[in-house]
Amino acid sequence: MHKLSNLYKNIYVFKQMNIICKKRYLAVLILLFICNQNIFAQHYPKWLDSAVFYQIYPSSFKDSDANGIGDLNGITQKLDYLKNLGINTIWLNPIFLSGWLDGGYDVIDFYKIDPRFGDENDFLHLLDSAHTKGIRVCLDLVAGHTSKECEWYKQASIGNKENKFYGFYIFTDSIAKDELATLERRHRTNDPKIATWGSFGLANAPAGKYYRKNFFEFQPALNYGFAQRDTNDTSQQSPYDKEPMQVRGAMKDVMKYWFDKGVDGFRVDMASSLIKNDVDKKENIKLWQDFRSWLDKEYPDKALISEWSNPKQAIEAGFHIDFMIHFGIKGYPSLFFQKGVPDCGDYEYCFFDKSGKGSIKEFVENFTDAYLTTKHKGFIAIPTGNHDFVRLNCGARNDVSQLKIAMAFLLTMPGVPFIYYGDEIGLKYQWNLQDKEGAGKRAGTRTPMQWTNSKNAGFSHAEKDKLYFPIDTDNNTITVESQEKDTSSLLYFTKQLIALRKNENALANTSDWELLSSTEKSYPLIYRRFNKDENIIIAINPSENEVVATIPKQKIKDKRLLSFNKTYYQPLIQTDAIVMGAFSILIIK
Repeated sequence: MHKLSNLYKNIYVFKQMNIICKKRYLAVLILLFICNQNIFAQHYPKWLDSAVFYQIYPSSFKDSDANGIGDLNGITQKLDYLKNLGINTIWLNPIFLSGWLDGGYDVIDFYKIDPRFGDENDFLHLLDSAHTKGIRVCLDLVAGHTSKECEWYKQASIGNKENKFYGFYIFTDSIAKDELATLERRHRTNDPKIATWGSFGLANAPAGKYYRKNFFEFQPALNYGFAQRDTNDTSQQSPYDKEPMQVRGAMKDVMKYWFDKGVDGFRVDMASSLIKNDVDKKENIKLWQDFRSWLDKEYPDKALISEWSNPKQAIEAGFHIDFMIHFGIKGYPSLFFQKGVPDCGDYEYCFFDKSGKGSIKEFVENFTDAYLTTKHKGFIAIPTGNHDFVRLNCGARNDVSQLKIAMAFLLTMPGVPFIYYGDEIGLKYQWNLQDKEGAGKRAGTRTPMQWTNSKNAGFSHAEKDKLYFPIDTDNNTITVESQEKDTSSLLYFTKQLIALRKNENALANTSDWELLSSTEKSYPLIYRRFNKDENIIIAINPSENEVVATIPKQKIKDKRLLSFNKTYYQPLIQTDAIVMGAFSILIIK
């Protein structure tokens, strides 16, 4: 009887332990589910917390071999300049073998450096030299398409199902009448204004008469599948069919190859457009979540940056950084573009216009929404410019004072700063340049970097007519050499801002942001950057008028960190008042 009693006791204890284990197991599952909702926020390269990026268009940065085109060795020669500026990460526009019909974005071989820039040894030397100086290097990944000259496309066009690249592209023997009319018009007129119209190119290959394209006809789209498929169109596959999944694997292999060489990350061109007919971008989000899971497992210290221009979607998709730029969510064009600026909106006045008639409302509303949604999960980048749209120095915004105001804003906002090469010296957007390599109106923002007051502004020893694009130093005022000697220069001011951002924790990439001024009264723009220990107020007035504002009472020490032109800060009883002169900045702690 005693043994039987003990047996019952043991059974009871076992049952209780089983219940406890089940509860604990359930709790663990719940915890894992909760954690998984923010898993991408927990695993990201911590170096992004203090990253300051510098975008380089390699053809235009520094020519080391006197052929008129920039190259990798030229970039290596200028790493000390970047380090002294305060840059710790660079992003290079495409350097892979290209047909150069779209500025390098028509890639022939993802595994080969284009000879115009050097070879792989030159790149590895640049990479090693940059790392030695504490500078990381990110590359441009054109993930959505290739050149028609790419071996992948040539092999796929054969249409052999046993071929490794079968199904890598989207071939068909019939297209809609309107698509056919557009294609025929492009071929008949060769009109550059319609060069990107339509969705198909002419293949006349065994795989099919036509192929799906991205942008220009020489850029056949890689087959990542279709979110919504036309059941009558056999060329449209699910994103999870065999061939689209093989394309994903091939792109991961490309990334792996360069990650293993030491590359620190990729900026992904047109990241939201890989899967077609994806209106709400849900399938593209899932695709990049797959890439991000792979990245976190295999390369947790590498960065993933998207050209998505919708941070809420891009950060959900697993990107560490997304831009606010000239397309996507509204806001950036209202800051810098207005009527007369090529392909950049139709605003009567932009905010950074000296008239003081612009509005900050559209930007603030859209930025705030994106910022609050993505905060602590990823970063928003508001770049000084890039290779696809006009520079800060454009049109009537051409005075050093105006450019300083814009730079102060861009380098005191939260997120990761991106400086487009030359913006730190006020490189001009040059109007009406002759098209080259598919640049079109973008040519004016891809002109050579201006280093010295010597021949070709120190960009190249080639003859003037051999230069990639022309140079305009504005009588040697827009060169590194001139501005390094001038404490009132834009270059000197930019260095100050970057140093301030690094030295003040409240201005760090991860510190918080809050608008203090009213969106109904755009001038001055006043916001605060803060963390648990510090509070910094930033006030900027890009207009030529004196402006006054009151803001909620702030707890500050009234210590000026940086100011430019006339500014006056007055703590009052219930509010604080700020008086801002024309073209003025106040950063106060």
